[in-house]
Amino acid sequence: MARRMRVTKSVGMILLSIWLILNGLMQLFGIAIPGGGIIMALLALAAGVLILLGR
Repeated sequence: MARRMRVTKSVGMILLSIWLILNGLMQLFGIAIPGGGIIMALLALAAGVLILLGR
C-alpha cells in the first residue's frame, strides 16, 4: 500500500522550501542570479515572518 505525501498549505513553509532549494542549487552548481543575495534575503525574511504568524 503506497502512502501519499501531503504538501503543506502553509505559505511560510512553502517559501522556506523554495529558499532551501534555491540556496542548495546556487551553492551546488555555482549558479549566480543577478540580485540573488537580496532575493534570498527577502525570501528568508518573508518565510520567517509567516511561519511565526502561523500562516
